[in-house]
Amino acid sequence: MNTTAAIIAQLKALSDPNKVEYKAKKFNVRTQNSLGIYHADLNKIARQIPKKSDLAIELWNSGLYEARLLASKIFRPKELTHELAETWVIEFDNWEICDSFSMGVFGKSPLAIELIHGWRNRKEEFVKRAAFATMAAYVGADKKAENHTILDFLPWIEKAANDERNFVKKAVNWALRTIGKRNSDLQTEVLALCNRLILSQSTSAKWIASDAQRELTSPTVKMQDHPRHIYRP
Repeated sequence: MNTTAAIIAQLKALSDPNKVEYKAKKFNVRTQNSLGIYHADLNKIARQIPKKSDLAIELWNSGLYEARLLASKIFRPKELTHELAETWVIEFDNWEICDSFSMGVFGKSPLAIELIHGWRNRKEEFVKRAAFATMAAYVGADKKAENHTILDFLPWIEKAANDERNFVKKAVNWALRTIGKRNSDLQTEVLALCNRLILSQSTSAKWIASDAQRELTSPTVKMQDHPRHIYRP
């Protein structure tokens, strides 16, 4: 089952129109050319096929929604180009595919920071979401990045926090919480930002900050302990 045709045939065999409707109503995943297959089943298929970027590109080019989701699971992040990332991101039409590529490809790519920087001010809702979902993914994936690299993201978060669009503000919140859980020094910096955002006139900024503050000050918060050196020029 290593050919595009064979994989698509297997996907079509799992087609369930009821799941398409359920995902739209329950999870607000609305798209075109969907078969109705859950990620758990796509993960099983992904484990059966090799991680090959050319195969992933063929699956994307099929236009079938679940084939595109599967592409995010088998593409090799180190082989990502700016052109390919842009080809994909401009076609994202829901949070599920946006997050699948942000977590599975963009955030693990050597281009991660460049993509975040390039997309963080874009007007398209799911391109901007991709910037901050990629940020969250990068912060979780790059265990060796030092604090000064991560701290550079905070002004970008502060600027984006006033975006009232639901899918954008949730990604901004996700990135902020992930940074705050990376280590105790970053937690301190994030909480200071939360204190500023809570005083904002923006309802989005207030929600982002209060939600992040609630999690990061909870006695049950799960902190990491990645590199903690703080660089200040």
